[in-house]
Amino acid sequence: MTREDTLSRMKQAGVVAVMRTESSEELVEVALALKKGGVECIEVAMTTPDALDVIETVTDEIEDVLIGAGTVLDAETARSAILAGAEYVVSPTTDYEMIKMAKRYGKVVAPGTFTPTEIMNAWQAGAEIIKVFPASRLGPKFLSDVKSPLPQVSLMPTGGVSHENAADFIQAGADVLAVGSALIDQNAIDKGNYGVITENARKLVDTVQAARKSG
Repeated sequence: MTREDTLSRMKQAGVVAVMRTESSEELVEVALALKKGGVECIEVAMTTPDALDVIETVTDEIEDVLIGAGTVLDAETARSAILAGAEYVVSPTTDYEMIKMAKRYGKVVAPGTFTPTEIMNAWQAGAEIIKVFPASRLGPKFLSDVKSPLPQVSLMPTGGVSHENAADFIQAGADVLAVGSALIDQNAIDKGNYGVITENARKLVDTVQAARKSG
């Protein structure tokens, strides 16, 4: 898959599920539940036990799911994740060497930013999607304010995005939403009730689609 294909698919999907489960064994079941609910972009946090093995396993076992690596802090980790099968890498901060590494391998990179200057610097460095983190501290209005002078920049709010505010972020100009706890219910996982995750995914996907249609 080319970088352009990955970027197009992420934007079309509109939702990236951020997976930080307590056990690597749970991740395949969670990924299947998310896919069933319509979420096809899944970010495996590098803080997950055996994260590289998990990325490789999920990539091999589940078709038509776009797997990325999250909480990537440096170029070396980005390379390892890409070689394990990650099609995109995401970071809570901006590391320019990580951006270079992702582009060297033809993968999408989404570095974390907080201010308009950081957003512009990451975009000029070659990042295809700019992660706005933590979005809960800034709110949807921040995105619309940034999009006004920088309409060409693709934004992905992360941190505190939920069913309740997803439509507001989309209507404010978000291209993709990265969502963690609002999708991944650890209590449901502990009980083996993966249907809850499927329903969460379906609800969020429907919310995003409705918000896009309403403009």
